[in-house]
Amino acid sequence: MFPIPNLQSFAQITHRIAPNASLLRAWPLKGGVSADVTALEIAYPNGDTRKVVVRQHGERDRQGNPHIARDEFRLLQRLYLAGFPVPAPVLLDESGEILSIPYLVIAWIEGVSHEVMLAAHAADDGVRGRAARSLAHFLTALHQLDLAQREVGFLRPHPPSPVLPQGEEAEGETAAQSRAVLEAVWPLTPLNSPVILHGDLWPGNVLWREGEIAAVLDWEDAALGDSLIDVANTRLETRLAFGVHAQDEFTREYAALNPTVNMAQLPYRDLFVALRMLASIGTWGLEAAVEARMRAGVDAFAREAMHVL
Repeated sequence: MFPIPNLQSFAQITHRIAPNASLLRAWPLKGGVSADVTALEIAYPNGDTRKVVVRQHGERDRQGNPHIARDEFRLLQRLYLAGFPVPAPVLLDESGEILSIPYLVIAWIEGVSHEVMLAAHAADDGVRGRAARSLAHFLTALHQLDLAQREVGFLRPHPPSPVLPQGEEAEGETAAQSRAVLEAVWPLTPLNSPVILHGDLWPGNVLWREGEIAAVLDWEDAALGDSLIDVANTRLETRLAFGVHAQDEFTREYAALNPTVNMAQLPYRDLFVALRMLASIGTWGLEAAVEARMRAGVDAFAREAMHVL
C-alpha cells in the first residue's frame, strides 16, 4: 500500500515545479500494482494551465532497485532529448520531505488507451496492424541507440536467463511441456549484444493516437540485455491485445528493420514469457471469462513456439 498524500503535499510539489504556480486539482490515474500515479493540473499567474503526472514506484520495485525513481528519470531525460515519444521528465525528488516515497513528475501526454483506440476504430481493420508496426519501429529505435553516447550505464543488466517460473498457476499440459523444453536448454547464452530494453512494452503501456504511438510509459523495468527479451514479450502482448495477425505484423516488421539481430533463440524467449504469464495471470484479479480467453491465447502462443523448435 502507498501512503495517501493530501492536497497540501501536491500543492508543495506544484511549488517545486514552479514556485509561482498553484494547484487547481489532483486525481488518481490507473497505474496498476507497480506504481501509484496521480495527475495534477496547475495554474500560472498569467492564466496558463498545465497538467503533469506524479509517479511513485511500488515496494517490490523499490526493493529490487532503491534508486528506481532516479534511474527512470535519467533514462527519460536521455530518451526525450533523443526525440523518443516519451513524457518529458519534469522533477525528481528523493528527499522524503514532501512524500515519504521518492517520486518523479513527468509531463502529461494526450492520448488514449489501446482499448479506447480499438473501440473508436472498430470498423478499421488496418488499425491493429498499424499499431503493431508502430511498436516494431519504436523497439527498433530503442534497441539501436548507442549505449555509450546516451550514457545509460546506470541501467542494470537484465538476467539473460531468469529463473523459470514455477507454481500451481503455471501448471497444465502446455506449461509443463514449455518448462521441459526450456529446462533442456536453460540457461541461454545471449546471441546479441546488449541493448536498452523497455522491459514491458505492451499496448497497455502506450498512449495512442490514430493507431500510432503518442507516448511509451512505465519504464521501471528498463534494463540492458538481448533485444529478443523485449521482442518476445511484445509479441505475446500484441497477440493478446490486437490478435494473431498483429503479432505476425509486429514480428515481420521488427525482423525487416533489424537484419543483424540473431533471432534463433526467439522461440525459447517466447516460451519463457508464456510460462511467466501463466504463472502470474491468476493473481491479476481478472474476470473468469477474460482470464480464460487470455490463457487460451498464451497456450496457443506457446504451442506455436514449440512447433517451430
